[in-house]
Amino acid sequence: MVFLLHCLINFFFFKKIKKFSYLEYSPQAKGIVMKVRIMTPKKPNSARRPVVKLHLSNLKEAVSYIPGIGHNLRKHSLVLIRNGRTRDLPGLYLKCIRGVLDLIPVQNRVSRKSLYGVKSVLSNLKKLRRKFRKL
Repeated sequence: MVFLLHCLINFFFFKKIKKFSYLEYSPQAKGIVMKVRIMTPKKPNSARRPVVKLHLSNLKEAVSYIPGIGHNLRKHSLVLIRNGRTRDLPGLYLKCIRGVLDLIPVQNRVSRKSLYGVKSVLSNLKKLRRKFRKL
């Protein structure tokens, strides 16, 4: 009975480690771009998805998806990555964070702005109000 319980604990523990092995239980990791390339998704879908190969700060190599439309990444650019599965692309469990380090935010984004690194217009207005309130 104890052996069965031990096996179940190990099974669930190692199952979770597999996806988080690149980040080693940290929420984000910084990486240097080694190669920028394009992948095509699985069978029912058809598109060109931008993907980068990274050399992470924890001395591991990983492949990460670039969300959103357009990007400015080249070789030796710095990128911050997070966990996040891309369902179309098999084997990709990491995503780049837009608007941090060298990766620019998505241009002309209206909805879901925080996911794509776009600053809110209201935040700029609040800063201006604070500035002129003091005068």
